[in-house]
Amino acid sequence: MAEVNQVIDCHTVEAWTQNIEKGNESKKLVVVDFTASWCGPCRFIAPIVVEMAKNAPNVIFLKVDVDELKTVANEWAVEAIPTFLFLKEGKLVDKVVGSKKEELQMTIAKHATTVE
Repeated sequence: MAEVNQVIDCHTVEAWTQNIEKGNESKKLVVVDFTASWCGPCRFIAPIVVEMAKNAPNVIFLKVDVDELKTVANEWAVEAIPTFLFLKEGKLVDKVVGSKKEELQMTIAKHATTVE
């Protein structure tokens, strides 16, 4: 059975570090969704991001709750949520702020590379 790509929740700094390192080594695009449980637009975009993950097996999707992992949010200078950071090999290549489905899809398409 083929593995279905999914959004990986990072609840600890260790989980974040482990997943981001794995993403960097894979050279795949890593999309990080900075979110919060109380944020309406975050809840609106969450199922859409899950669908995007299913359709983009060559992209790694991580989810970070800014209240749980304040240090990570601060480290990446996240000022509004939802914020989506697009990373390649640990470097920020793009950013989308807000629950903008079309912009998210276009940015993923722009940076996602096909894996041989």
